[in-house]
Amino acid sequence: MSDTLASLRHKISGAGDLKSVVRSMKALAASSIGQYEKSVLALADYDRTVDLGLAVCLRTRQAVLEQAGRPGAAALAVTAIVFGSDQGLVGQFNDGLADFVAKALDPLPGEKKVWAVGERVQSRLADAGLPPVGLFTVPTSVSAITPLVGQILVQSEAHHGKHEIVQLYLFHNRPNPGAAYEPVSQHLLPLDAQWGLRLAHLPWPTKSL
Repeated sequence: MSDTLASLRHKISGAGDLKSVVRSMKALAASSIGQYEKSVLALADYDRTVDLGLAVCLRTRQAVLEQAGRPGAAALAVTAIVFGSDQGLVGQFNDGLADFVAKALDPLPGEKKVWAVGERVQSRLADAGLPPVGLFTVPTSVSAITPLVGQILVQSEAHHGKHEIVQLYLFHNRPNPGAAYEPVSQHLLPLDAQWGLRLAHLPWPTKSL
């Protein structure tokens, strides 16, 4: 009986220690999320500033905006950058994203070249039939984001021919008010008609123009 009581006390103590560890991990994750959220807000302002600058440069060149997204030949390659997570206790975060990427890329013509940011999403993509051609480490701080972007640009461009037409997509999970997150994609290149239309009708914040 004493052995049983001692065993139960040991298990209860272990469960208490585990709860403490989980609480600490959640606090650390919340702290990390905070700095990334601030960076996202700062990037949103930067993105709008760049768009306004482009709108000024191209406002007198309507033909450029109208021709955006009308390449003379079909794209020969599709490059996808997939941002996953290597954090623990994230559930189906990487699984759902990998499935979303596979469904989004399947109807696109041309060779698929997928780059993974994170070892966990790399393995999920391979299971989904999209083995990545390259792997990048998930940034552990805001200061590591800029070097990561530089690595992605250099290494992904090196895998394409000099005159090869490339479609570039980004895939990641986005916070969703109705749920924890949802997978989304963004078509960066080539510039399309939707981009040109949005830029042409971008409202100027003052009456100076």
